[in-house]
Amino acid sequence: MLYKVRSKFRRFFGNYRQFHTVGKQIAAVQREVNVVKELVAKQQVAHIRSLGIVDDLKEVEFKVYSQAGEDGIIQYLVNNIQGMPPTFVEFGVENYREANTRFLLTNNNWSGLVIDGSDKNVEQIKSDEFYIRFDLYAAAKFITAENINSIISEHGFNGEIGLLSVDVDGNDYWIWNAIDVVNPVIVVCEYNSVFGNQRAISIPYEPDFYLKDAHYSHLHFGASLPAMIHLATQKGYSYVGSNTNGSNAFFVRNDKVGQLKVHTSASSFVDSKFRSSRDAEGRLTFVSGFKRKELIKDMPVVNVVTGAMETVGDHV
Repeated sequence: MLYKVRSKFRRFFGNYRQFHTVGKQIAAVQREVNVVKELVAKQQVAHIRSLGIVDDLKEVEFKVYSQAGEDGIIQYLVNNIQGMPPTFVEFGVENYREANTRFLLTNNNWSGLVIDGSDKNVEQIKSDEFYIRFDLYAAAKFITAENINSIISEHGFNGEIGLLSVDVDGNDYWIWNAIDVVNPVIVVCEYNSVFGNQRAISIPYEPDFYLKDAHYSHLHFGASLPAMIHLATQKGYSYVGSNTNGSNAFFVRNDKVGQLKVHTSASSFVDSKFRSSRDAEGRLTFVSGFKRKELIKDMPVVNVVTGAMETVGDHV
């Protein structure tokens, strides 16, 4: 009996060591892949510098760590804006494997704060080797309009910063509206293209908003592009375009916009092609186009210009 127990322990720890070794090998390969990606991206950055001012942000897109082409767009803006503090704040980063600011951290040697609502995600960030090599702070906090300023300030960030990236799949409009502890030069903010390009609308503010609970389709979140542009205008920013993925809008503070091409919602709206909608059982349905809006047409939204309560499907 004792022999059998010992034998099981040997197999268990043998498998554990083997698994641990494989995990370390995979991590080492991933680090090497990241090195190659960054070397290639440096060539793209040099090309962007040679372009000067472009009419459309799609001309400068490339991806290293961002979800789509945001890395290239951010490099374009950083290289065409003078006197920027090399600091950023980004929230909604999950484990930071895919984020808008990671290439700024590793390529430009910026300092920053990243925030995510998951303790597990933040522990993963802190265990990664780049957390030692760069000046990065990670905080596990569920963000609301009421606590965002204190979270940012308690980690030593205040006043002018280079970039703010907002992506919480929900209260994006209300949280950016609440932020006053930092004064970013560039703001990157997610918008919901399913809400269309005609009305400045956002989900109503709920401090505990959670995407999966709001509507089974996972399509009722955030704000329309006109709503984000309305807020940006109130805060003193100009809209300089969106990524071709139709998910992120880019804004530059008016005193720093210089010769950058300024757009309107009509001239630079991008309708996303995402087919991530779900059915009531949580299964992907791959609904696309206008049919996505039909799924949430009766859901409530706020017209951020008038303050009136409407529905997604209202024709105003």
